[in-house]
Amino acid sequence: MKKFQPRPGFVVQAYRFALDPNAAQEQALRSHCGAARAAYNWAVGWVSASWWQRRAEESYGLAGPELTQWRPWSLPALRKAFNQVKRTDPRFADWWEENSKEAYNTGLANAAAAFDNYAESKRGQRKGGRMGVPRRKSKHKARLACRFTTGTIRLEPDRRHVTLPRLGTIRTHESTRKLERRIAGGSARILCATVRFERGRWFVSFQVEVERAERTPARPDVAVGVDLGVKCLAVLADSQGEIRHVPNPGHYDTALKALKRLSRRVSRRQGPDRRTGQTPSKRWLKANAERNRVHHQVANLRTDALHKLTTAISAEYGTVVVEDLNVAGMLRNRRLARKIADAGFGEIRRQLTYKTGWNGGQVHVADRWFPSSKTCCGCGAVKAKLPLHTRAFCCDVCGLVMDRDANAACNLAALAAASTTGTGVAGDRGAKAPKPRGADQKTRVTLPSRMAGAGRAGGATLPPQRQAEARDRHQDTATLTLR
Repeated sequence: MKKFQPRPGFVVQAYRFALDPNAAQEQALRSHCGAARAAYNWAVGWVSASWWQRRAEESYGLAGPELTQWRPWSLPALRKAFNQVKRTDPRFADWWEENSKEAYNTGLANAAAAFDNYAESKRGQRKGGRMGVPRRKSKHKARLACRFTTGTIRLEPDRRHVTLPRLGTIRTHESTRKLERRIAGGSARILCATVRFERGRWFVSFQVEVERAERTPARPDVAVGVDLGVKCLAVLADSQGEIRHVPNPGHYDTALKALKRLSRRVSRRQGPDRRTGQTPSKRWLKANAERNRVHHQVANLRTDALHKLTTAISAEYGTVVVEDLNVAGMLRNRRLARKIADAGFGEIRRQLTYKTGWNGGQVHVADRWFPSSKTCCGCGAVKAKLPLHTRAFCCDVCGLVMDRDANAACNLAALAAASTTGTGVAGDRGAKAPKPRGADQKTRVTLPSRMAGAGRAGGATLPPQRQAEARDRHQDTATLTLR
């Protein structure tokens, strides 16, 4: 399916508002989200059934055209098959008419995307870790979400209500003035809407094609290097020599004492147990809700702080240089995982990427193996080792002594200038800086079975008997096996 492309001068942006549904509307919201989950589970079972059938037939000695045909997982094919069985299948026949068709389309679209991700990952065409075979979603663990792409989707003129298909008009907690004014002026157009239950309340997100005027950063000719850390959330060093430290708010650590107390209170109550069929007591539900409110408050404070930081950086500097951090690997460090997760390194990079584009700037991502902390920003010499507990950088060549985070930020800022001028200092890839023992790229020994081969995502090359199964084919005829 062709990806949507906004018109010139427009960008696709999301506007999210908290909903205030009544009891009947909340029940309808949960019904639509449950319908999306049911359609997803049906699609996963319908496609996987042909895989298991072929696997059984192969064990009987059948081959070639004698095997059951593969079932396609494209969205049009899933939608056509679902429409044929929804009136007769006992799992849907009694209640499918109660919800909008968009609810079922949400689940089918998610299933099609899941199978595509699995196929691309198996063929080595998808970045990141290996994607497994799509599995059914549990009623108790699945996130409640539903997407609407057609039908009546609008903001009411009173700026306090939104209208969605089959759900009707729902009141919002906050004013929709910011989006309604753009729609009324013709500078925005709603593409779709998604309702989601998270952090204890219902939200609606409008995906909007918005016209954005050309902007210029306050200092367009200045480049800034952003070094992320735990003690200081970010150290900013620009090309004019100014260094600023942004302290880490540590919202989770601040609330940790209260969370421990509330968690002990929850553990003393009678909680749910699906193995024995035990239902939670009212005192457990009350204590758990109180603990969840603290978690939601921490998440909201973190989101607010990161948005303010990235907005300020993108509005001031024309060039922003960030590191390509292996956040997933850093979270495996049991001593620092909590603080790294609370800082939100990945979210900072994601927000800087699109916000600098909106403001007319650009983002440079330093190579993952670029030794920003080990390189002297004065002479360009590279240390072989720099333990994490060493917080001051001391150069053995020129004698420079400064904070290691500030030194790394200066190297990142110089990387932007070196990439265009080739100065050969700090960040220039062509610089002949000493690299004793190759310490900037050496990592721990990796087992051969976990090493990524050429063209293979997340593992070594497939054995010969399975290479034919993962070669490039059309998704209707691709030979994929369950593992």
